[in-house]
Amino acid sequence: MSLGLKLTGAVAGVAVAAVVFTSFQRPPVEVVQVGYRGTGMEELYNPAIRQAQKEANVAPAPEDPIPPGEPSSKTYQNVKVLGNVGSDELVRLMTAITAWVSPEQGCTYCHTDNLADDSLYTKVVARRMIEMTRHINADWQAHVGGTGVTCYTCHRGNPVPQYVWFADPGPRHAGGFSQAYVGQNHPNASAGLTAMPADPFTSLFDANGNIRVVSTTPLPSGDRSGVKDAENTYALMISISKSLGVNCTFCHNAQAFTAWETSTPQRATAWHGIRMVRDLNENFLGPLTSVFPKERLGQLGDGPKVSCMTCHQGINKPLFGANMLKDYPELAVTK
Repeated sequence: MSLGLKLTGAVAGVAVAAVVFTSFQRPPVEVVQVGYRGTGMEELYNPAIRQAQKEANVAPAPEDPIPPGEPSSKTYQNVKVLGNVGSDELVRLMTAITAWVSPEQGCTYCHTDNLADDSLYTKVVARRMIEMTRHINADWQAHVGGTGVTCYTCHRGNPVPQYVWFADPGPRHAGGFSQAYVGQNHPNASAGLTAMPADPFTSLFDANGNIRVVSTTPLPSGDRSGVKDAENTYALMISISKSLGVNCTFCHNAQAFTAWETSTPQRATAWHGIRMVRDLNENFLGPLTSVFPKERLGQLGDGPKVSCMTCHQGINKPLFGANMLKDYPELAVTK
């Protein structure tokens, strides 16, 4: 075969391949401008992916309303959290929680035949999680607003939410100086499959203080941040971006990432969200580590913790903003 025929055949093959592959490309990406023209503040959405997300993020229908009945503390024994809720309302709420958390296991996931019995660790955890849900709805409205959260926001029909995290032990590596890679150069899911630090949650969600990339004071004084601090922050920001399904410009003006005056309102909401996650991990989930059996713990012996992904699951508003709390006001009060 001549060289010319070979080249002609190769070109034809490329042309056919181009037709085949372009025929199966995903739909055009939608661009939504969220800032002033020229700032590059745009959000990108794929219609096919967005439609699949909408279908997967439908809030379940509420249980039928029911008269409250007398306080549950007078009807049942050992009601430590929901004692002021009407006894019939309590049954309605428990029915909903079973559907949200343990639809296959049923009531026996948390209860023995003696409903007052606290011997199952799942009941102890569930009681604390109800307290946590009420705490979020009462004290973190700066983040959740009037929409609030319910057990379904995180669990979505799973006894253990799909998106919890544990301390990352990292890959096996040599000892000595060669191990000081700080989790880098190993693409990982928590940092959006980048080679950023592999465990941004532990270093930031469990810490106090502000998250910095650019210092606000000169030289080594004040809040000066090092390179590793900046890399941890980038890893966290990538994780948040992935968790909410948005670009960096959802919160930041790309011309001045640190400037609050040119940021979007969502940045303030996210600021409160980061602190809310710290609060939940430190004061609710962390103390439950000793309650969980070994099989519920991570490789390093720590208990499950939450991140932005736990609630958001790829959507900037969990369940696309569906307000389930209005149907279950028992989860909105703390007393």
